[in-house]
Amino acid sequence: MKLNDLRDNPGATKKRMRVGRGPGSGKGKTAGRGIKGQKSRSGVAINGYEGGQMPLYQRLPKRGFNKPNRKSYAVVNLGLIQKFIDAGKLGAEITETELVDSGLVRRKLDGVRVLAKGEFSAKVTLSVTGASKSAVEAVEKAGGSITVAAKEAAE
Repeated sequence: MKLNDLRDNPGATKKRMRVGRGPGSGKGKTAGRGIKGQKSRSGVAINGYEGGQMPLYQRLPKRGFNKPNRKSYAVVNLGLIQKFIDAGKLGAEITETELVDSGLVRRKLDGVRVLAKGEFSAKVTLSVTGASKSAVEAVEKAGGSITVAAKEAAE
């Protein structure tokens, strides 16, 4: 096979319709927009508008409150940490920066929170922003230690 033999699958690509290019094209003159009116003009944005009727998003009841400064944590499970330790990507001392560098966590956000899903047997020292109670128990049961920054700041 050569580079000039490469083709897309039949039917995978479709030529785009060029509108407003004469009567022979089938989409000439008004280009499929009908005659006159707001929708026939360019620069129209009427997505949420329902012709004077109260729009759906305004008719629905609003409840609750979204905290504007809420914290968002990157979540990681113990089972995955164990997998990365077995693969040799993480050592005995694990910090949030090392979790990001190893590729286990994409970005720290407001910190990393450890949850207890999965099997954990490594004897490691973890230092993270947050951890569930069961995650702390699992790490200590395996003989390791875990320091949670959020608790220290609260105390």
